[in-house]
Amino acid sequence: MANPKVIFVAFAIEDERQRDFLKGQSLNTQCPFEYVDMSVKEAYSSEWKERVRTRIRRSDGVIALVSRNSLNSSGQKWELQCARGETKPILGIWAYTHDRTYLPDLATIPWTWETIGRFINDI
Repeated sequence: MANPKVIFVAFAIEDERQRDFLKGQSLNTQCPFEYVDMSVKEAYSSEWKERVRTRIRRSDGVIALVSRNSLNSSGQKWELQCARGETKPILGIWAYTHDRTYLPDLATIPWTWETIGRFINDI
């Protein structure tokens, strides 16, 4: 792959396992993107926000794993706000089959490899 696309993944820390599944899926297929993981387990400081903003700026797009945990995740909310501010395309996918949580201003669709591949190919 000549120039892989860089994707930032925004998720609630409680959904870390789903992020791991996304990572695993990307490793086990002919993946058309480079994966950037910026998860943290520390308090959200201004340094953390600057690191996240830098990574989002370097990314071609953002995949948001959406679940009921997203509703209370200040980190994920900030990441999405930052991605919008940097005018990055965002794909919202539901992190779980039976959880159809709605986030304002984020169209969210079922998680399929075809959906993810189409998003990446279009950016």
